[in-house]
Amino acid sequence: MSETRPKEPLHPTVKATGWVSFFTDMGSELIYAVLPFLIIDSIKASRAFLGLIEGLAEATPAFLRLVAGTLSDRARNRVWLIFSGYLASTAVKPFIALAFSQWHVLLLRFLDRIGKGIRSAPRDALVADLAPGPQRGRAFGFQRAMDHMGAVLGGVSAFVLLNWLGLSIAWAIAASAIPGIASVLVIALFVRDVPGRAARISAPRPPLEGLRALPRVYYAYLAAAALFALANSSDVFLLLRARDMGIAVQIVPLLWALLHVVKTAASYVCGGLSDRVGRKPVLVSGWILYGLVYIAFGFMQSAGAAWALFALYGVFFGATEGVAKAFVADLVPAEKRGTAFGLLGMAEGLLVLPASLLCGALWDATSTAKLSLVLGGAFALAAALVLLALVRAPRGNRP
Repeated sequence: MSETRPKEPLHPTVKATGWVSFFTDMGSELIYAVLPFLIIDSIKASRAFLGLIEGLAEATPAFLRLVAGTLSDRARNRVWLIFSGYLASTAVKPFIALAFSQWHVLLLRFLDRIGKGIRSAPRDALVADLAPGPQRGRAFGFQRAMDHMGAVLGGVSAFVLLNWLGLSIAWAIAASAIPGIASVLVIALFVRDVPGRAARISAPRPPLEGLRALPRVYYAYLAAAALFALANSSDVFLLLRARDMGIAVQIVPLLWALLHVVKTAASYVCGGLSDRVGRKPVLVSGWILYGLVYIAFGFMQSAGAAWALFALYGVFFGATEGVAKAFVADLVPAEKRGTAFGLLGMAEGLLVLPASLLCGALWDATSTAKLSLVLGGAFALAAALVLLALVRAPRGNRP
């Protein structure tokens, strides 16, 4: 009877990036849980403008993801890119508390997401390089689980600040500076690049050379992911939908925390599952679940249904976020991963704009969320079919 080999521990830097994401998302989701109500109720913007804010917040800095990814493939030390991206977001987010017009919120959300555009691809490439192929799903699952644990604490913190301490939404947003500073300190003290990387970097290459060198199967996946991105409008619309289904505004942060509790557990479980059964089956299942959940959001009306659907929505995230990154890392050679993550992030970010604008405009035009949410679900199911039919999974995990 053979003994079960213990799992190899994750690299210390992979663990450190998890803690960076923990603190960053704690601050971000403290804001996100209350942001739509600040914009709609306090500033009196339309849902269409809310879609513009969240769409532009993702789309405009999406270009930086490709630039940052390409730079990370050529940089002798990627940590400075990661540090500068997190520092930029930490410096900007608390100022949303001072916004008194919809245009101020739009500008600050844009600046915040520039930081995300700078840091995401280099960080993901670093995690992929430090995790061996058979461990990569678990590594990305851990990183996303820590991100979602921070989001849980951010949602609970928003609830406590608003309901127990009686603070205004503005003061709750200002408190996001505290975990933001913690995330930057963790990078400075504990995040290090791959040992000996500087000696392996070749002479500078033309910027677009990395795009031409990416394999065809990666571009097939990119097409499927782009179609899915058209379904993936901003989650602020689901928070507004939850209120319409009977969830009080003061309770919404707890609903948001529940979502991230499920994300936390599902991310680590599904990441490890993808190491055993393959990335593609887990990813296809997640996209199908997304489509069904969005369609259900369009038709169901009760507060109980809102709680159940947000929990299922968390399973979708667990089955897709870390798994998709591990899948891309499997498809692409190590020296091209920063470019691959950057191009994917750019495409997904740019398509959030039309997806969010369409969702908000349809909701305003019809005075109901049904059409916009059902349409999003249909796009997701179509993307799952494309992924299933056209993208061939690699036979083995790349080192």
